[in-house]
Amino acid sequence: MTVWFVIVVPLVIMFFALFMERVESRLKNVAVQEEEVEEFLEQAQPNEVRALYGHGIGRALEMFRLRRLGGRAAKLRPRRSRG
Repeated sequence: MTVWFVIVVPLVIMFFALFMERVESRLKNVAVQEEEVEEFLEQAQPNEVRALYGHGIGRALEMFRLRRLGGRAAKLRPRRSRG
């Protein structure tokens, strides 16, 4: 019984570490960069702050990026809840 324990536990730990590495690499691509958040907090307009409050950092940064790219941000307005 001890032999199986000695063989199985390191294998389980190794597979768990490999799995977590894959999860981390996917999250690293999706995660928001610290510089983006700092720039957003310094230069955000009121509608972008409302989007941050109502919809989260992803939607607010999307609006911020569109405004920085040009006038296309006028098409994208924060969604208002009906409730």
